[in-house]
Amino acid sequence: MQFSTSCSPFIPASNSINHVMRHVLYALIPAIVAMFYLFGYSVLIQLLIACSTALLTEAACLGLRKRAIKVHLLDLSALLSGVLLALAIPAIAPWWINVSGVLFAIIIGKHVYGGLGYNPFNPAMVGYVFLLISFPLQMTSWQNPQFFLSLTDAFNMILAEQAAIDGVSAATALDSVKTQLSSGLTLPEINALPQWTELRFVAMGYLIGGLWLLYQKVISWHIPTALILGLCLPATLGKLIDASQFSPALFHLMSGATLCAAFFIATDPVSAATSHKARLIYAAMIGCLIYIIRTWGAYPDGVAFAILLANLAAPSIDYYTRPKVIKDTTL
Repeated sequence: MQFSTSCSPFIPASNSINHVMRHVLYALIPAIVAMFYLFGYSVLIQLLIACSTALLTEAACLGLRKRAIKVHLLDLSALLSGVLLALAIPAIAPWWINVSGVLFAIIIGKHVYGGLGYNPFNPAMVGYVFLLISFPLQMTSWQNPQFFLSLTDAFNMILAEQAAIDGVSAATALDSVKTQLSSGLTLPEINALPQWTELRFVAMGYLIGGLWLLYQKVISWHIPTALILGLCLPATLGKLIDASQFSPALFHLMSGATLCAAFFIATDPVSAATSHKARLIYAAMIGCLIYIIRTWGAYPDGVAFAILLANLAAPSIDYYTRPKVIKDTTL
């Protein structure tokens, strides 16, 4: 009688790369819907450009490295990087901004280090910081959510690079507050920015998607919780010290890319810390850095810089938080 044999593992893994990336993409749908509601078809055009560029660049890099193209494309990691970068840049940014950021993210942020699993930094944030430093004007010209662009207007502004319609461009809430504070005004004197209060819909979209990831056990609670506390605690302390100069914790939580970072970017399993204790320290560091950069730095939102700095520190955090090995001395 001949018995069938097989190699380990004998229990099939349910948490494959494709499974994780696919669920993260599903979780981004509420934020995409919220951004489409506010900004119109320009969001969909940016997503199409970013995803197409990410997949083509990934295939080209894999071909040059003589790796299996289909297998690595189906893990959806390149597609996720494209989606995250498309959601991070202004909806009315020119097409070449999107393409340049995705190319830099996939080539420099990922394949230069050896591909998925070897990249020390989050590729989407590498591409975003490259764009922010290289093209500050285009990266800070956000679309006013009061103007829902039609497909024709979005096409003309993004692909044909025609002049923006008057009143379409506007500053973000974080940028407006920082600018007016530097002009000598206090927070009570600064307007409530009613045109930007609707952007809380986007933050709520990230929150809904993030909670769904926690429910599906795709991510753990350690990084989101520690990041939010690491941002909200110093914000609360600053508000108690001087309410006229420091924004409250809720403003920091619902503005910028805070919730996106907490649930979708900082939780990247490759570039983040590994153990539970290390993840708490890693995420709390990100939250504190976001507050420091937003409050005293030159950039309105410091999410990308904070994550890259924490990525750089993650190996050291893992090293100094290693669990102690208990030796059995009875043998």
